[in-house]
Formats: sequence, C-alpha cells, structure tokens
Amino acid sequence: MKKTTLELEMLDYKSEHFTCSKGISNCTVKASAVVLIQECPVDLEVQPVLCCRQGMACRPCLHIHLDIQPRNHQTASYVNVCYNVPELGMDICKILEFTVIPAALDGQATSKQAWLSLLLKDNAVSFNSQVTVYVCSHHSKVVLPSVDEVCSSAAQGVVEECDIPSFSTLIDQESNEVRLQVNKADDSPYPLEMCLQHEDNGVCRTCKESTVPLHSVTPCMCFQVWWNKGDERSHRSISCPFRNHTELLQRNVWENVSVSVVQGQMNSGGAMLSWNLTAPCRVEAEVWPCQKGAGLDMDRCTELFAFRQHLSDDIWRENSRGHWLMPGVFEDVVLGLDLCVMVKGKNSELGPFCPIDSSWWHWRWSLLVLLSLMLAVLAAICLYFLHGKLKRWAWEWYQKECGRLANRGHIVLLSPPDVDGSVSELVCELGSSLCAQGFSVSVDLWSRAELCSLGPLPWLHSQLQHLDSQGIRAILVLTQAAWERAEDWVRQWDQQGQQGKDIVQGVEKEEGGEEVEGEDNGLLQGLSSPYADVFSAALSCIKAEHKLGCAGERFLLVHFEAHSAKPPSSERGLPELFQGLPMFHLPSQSQGLLAELAMGPTVPEAGIGGHRV
Repeated sequence: MKKTTLELEMLDYKSEHFTCSKGISNCTVKASAVVLIQECPVDLEVQPVLCCRQGMACRPCLHIHLDIQPRNHQTASYVNVCYNVPELGMDICKILEFTVIPAALDGQATSKQAWLSLLLKDNAVSFNSQVTVYVCSHHSKVVLPSVDEVCSSAAQGVVEECDIPSFSTLIDQESNEVRLQVNKADDSPYPLEMCLQHEDNGVCRTCKESTVPLHSVTPCMCFQVWWNKGDERSHRSISCPFRNHTELLQRNVWENVSVSVVQGQMNSGGAMLSWNLTAPCRVEAEVWPCQKGAGLDMDRCTELFAFRQHLSDDIWRENSRGHWLMPGVFEDVVLGLDLCVMVKGKNSELGPFCPIDSSWWHWRWSLLVLLSLMLAVLAAICLYFLHGKLKRWAWEWYQKECGRLANRGHIVLLSPPDVDGSVSELVCELGSSLCAQGFSVSVDLWSRAELCSLGPLPWLHSQLQHLDSQGIRAILVLTQAAWERAEDWVRQWDQQGQQGKDIVQGVEKEEGGEEVEGEDNGLLQGLSSPYADVFSAALSCIKAEHKLGCAGERFLLVHFEAHSAKPPSSERGLPELFQGLPMFHLPSQSQGLLAELAMGPTVPEAGIGGHRV
C-alpha cells in the first residue's frame, strides 16, 4: 500500500473487491434496482482512494467500510448500499450479503472483528465528483479531489489523467537562488508553463524565469508546472517544497513584513489607531500599540496595556503583489500621545511602526512647490536668452540667404524665332519668375532698343562675353518654329560647308573680342524679326560650343507644355544641334530647372525620348 502527497491510498483492485472480516463469511455483492429501507446496526465510513492494477493505471474509487454489530441469533443477513452522483441524476444500489460466524454471536469475538469492505469502482465516480453514500438510515457525502490535486510528482505515470511534467527544486547557497529543474525525461510537444503562488489558496502568477532569489523564498511558496495545450485542459503539477524548511526561510518572511499605521477618529468621537500588516505568508503574531518616548528615551516604545491583539487566520487577504494583508484597529486610544505599533512573532519582534508625520508631509510638498517655481523661472530666463539668440541667428541666415540669392548669376532668356503672342507672354512670365528667385535675367523681348542699336549678333555676344567668370546660362525656348529653324540651320550648314565654318570662326573671334564678320551670311538672311536673328545667332554659338564640348554647360532648352514642340512634318528626333542640351518641360519641371540653374549643370538628357513635346 502506497500513498501520494495528498494521502490517497493506492489499492490494488482485483475482481474480489468485496472483503469481510474473520467474523463474517459467505460475502457476496449483487446489483440491486430496489432501495430497501431498513434499520441496521452499522457504522459507515467512506474514503476516496486510488484503485490500481499492479501499481499502475490508477483510477478514483470509493472505499466503503462498514462495522457490523450483529443482533442475537442472527446469522444470515444483508446490507443495502446505495450511492448517488449528481452527474447521473439517479441512485445506484448494491446488496451486500453475508453470514455471521457463530463465534461472534457467543461473544468470543468483539464487534471490531465484524466488518465489511467494498471498493466502489465505477465510471461515474471520477475526480472532482461529489458522491453521497446511503446505508440504511446512515449517509456520508464525499468530494473526490481534482486531477490537479492528485497529479503530484508521486503520481506521475501512475494516474492515467496525469500528463504533467515532474520537477524538483534545488537550493543553491553559493548563488543565493533556488532553481526549478524539470525532468528531461518528461518530453512533450507542448510548451512548458509555470507560475508561483504564496499559500495554497493564493493566486498563482505566471513566471518566466526558472530561478528565484533565495532572499524571497518563503515556507508558503508553491509552484505549479504544466504543459500548455491551448484549448485542451492542462493538468498541473503542484508542489510547495519549502514547508519543511521553516527555520531556514522563516527569516525571509519577517524581513519582508511591513506595517502601515494611521491615526483616525471613530464615529463616536473617540480616537483610534488603524494598521495594516503585510507579509509574504500568513504569520502567527501579536500586535499592540505603544507610546514612543521623547528625548533620550526616543528609541523606547512603552506598551499600552489591554490592547494586545492576536492575528486571526480568517481575516488575511491577498494583495496585488501576491503578499498577504491583515487589517486591524485599536479603538479608544488616548489622544495627544505619540503612538506606534509593535509586532511580535515566534522568534522576532518588529517595530515600532509609527504614523507618517503630517508636518513632514507638509514640508515635503512645500519644498516640491518651491522647486517647481524655481524651475519655471529658470526655464523662462533660458527661453528669453534663447529667443534673442534665435532671432539673431534668423537675421544672419536671412542676410546670408539674400546675399546668396543676389549672387545666383546671370541668365539670358531667348525667345523662339516665330512671333506668337501667347508664347511671348509665357517667356515674359518665366523671366519674371527667375528674377523673383534672385537671378539676374536678360530677355530679348525686354531689350528691343539695344537690339536695334547694336544688332542681334553683337547684342547676344555682349550678353555672353562674361559667361565663364559669372556663370551665365542661356535658355532657349523650344517651339515648332524653333525646331524647324534648327533643322533648316543644320541643313544649310551641311550644304554651304566652308561658308558655315567661316561663320563659326567669326563667332569664336567675337568671343575673343575681335570684330564679327559675315553677319549678312546666307544662314542669317530671311529672318522675320530681330528676335529671330538672335535665335539664329544663338544656334551659331551652340555649334561653336559643341566643337569645344561644353554646349550642355552653357545652354538649356525649355518647352512650354501648353504648346507642342515637335512639328507634325518632322519624322526625326530632336535636331542634332539641340542634342546633349538639358531640357525642361514647364511647368511640371519648374523645380528641376531652378535646381539646374542654382547648382550648376547636370548630366544632359539624351534627346527628348519620354518627354512631351
């Protein structure tokens, strides 16, 4: 016979589960559907046990023990035993038949020799069931323990329902901690979970670490370990391994005891001293009020007699930290005394615990308010000086930015060769926008008087002569007329050969400060306006810059998206003269144009593939 940690007997269950004492023979048990009410001299005792087969596959059973007191001249007899399980909703009865040995009737055997024992093993009897057993006019109600209560390390592998991990605890004095060690043989596909609680009825709080600091271990500390099976019910292995280490760990309990004390007034007008004692475990102790001394005796606290109280076990309640709290009050204490509370355990005496001085709290809050005011004044002073510094910094940045915008460079904006009022209006708006961005802008539409006095080509060269030193950029507006003029210009260049080369040489001489020749050349004849002359002159300059390999750094193309740039009759791409020049479509690429003008030349676009023209 073995016992688990819950003291449930583990009995081998055989076919002969009805046994009798030596004073009784011919014992048989039969099922009965009739409940027979009779008076019988028996004593009934019912206990939950574990019925096992060769120490394995244990199931919950009821052990029913009957002490028989046979009447005179009664040999053959029977007893009706019934039991009720609420889950079934009906009574189940059995008849126990037996014969009393004559020696028992002659008084040669005591009543203790006449007894019946029945092991009741039924599928209706399960863990956590409530069973009521009736024998004659006697009845006994028994509640079987739950699986979690039975499934301890001793029952692992014995009780069928116990699919739980087994674990042990090890106190490591060197590292000052307690380790939880799970048996490696208990393999499971489910994750391992554990929780910690204080006292048997305390809330078990999940813990992730398998170690506990030794200073926080107490005799009432318990652990629960289980396999987390999700929606399935997970039975737990429960152990309180430190109950036999009371002397070693009791000091940890008292070192974590705290008492809060508050003075108050009762409804009757009398004074009271209320207190709350908090400890990791429920402790046996006494508390009493005392009067704290003054001057040299301030370390003494004299007990007020007739107020001592013993802590009761039925008032403790658990707080949010998992510790146990005991409230109490001393009524009708004397006002005006400096009262505190003392606590005395089996081997410890703690205190005095005194109320918090209200004047100290007032001084503390006053200091907090004063510090807040000082911080506010300091912050205001810092903001004042910081405001002045920020203002000076903003002004310096503004002056620097204005100077940078003023020195962004000079831009020459050239109109297309055709006379179109809407295009001319867009050219003027572009020139005004660039001026607003801080650029110095020359527009041929704004320089008609100079064009008439100097001529188109001299005027253009006068604008471009400081290109290298001042970062001058020339912008050509691309329209259908400009496209066609560039194609015609290239075609005439190819046809006239050396005559075209002389024009380019004349442009190069003009850039060097020499006199321009060949203005009446055939490439510049037949122009419809002085702006057309300027445009053709610009084509000559672009051709010259192409020979030097820097046309893309000095000339840009812009195309107004409201006007088509490519003529319907043209089947080729961008004219050869314009290839390699950065081109921007306005207004969608206005920011790109400004970035190009402000930061300098970028990688030229190859033709106009992918652009709207």
